[in-house]
Amino acid sequence: MLVLPQELTHIEANACLRMLVQGMRSQTGADVVVDATGLSQFDSSALAVLLEFRRESLALGKRFSIRGLPTRLHDLAALYGIVELLSPV
Repeated sequence: MLVLPQELTHIEANACLRMLVQGMRSQTGADVVVDATGLSQFDSSALAVLLEFRRESLALGKRFSIRGLPTRLHDLAALYGIVELLSPV
């Protein structure tokens, strides 16, 4: 399981995405689970990171899912019409 940091804003977005992709490439299983339970400070960049990471995962033939998506981030994804792409485990 890959874990999101406590803070994921525009400032941390690129580094976080690199960390996720690197972590995914070191895993051998077909499932990629992102744990967002510790995420407490974020902006819409968090959605951009998750969507790009989802795209990277699917391109490698892996199943993508998120665990513990914060309610506010879920609501923001719903507002943007992308919540179905970030279906929680």
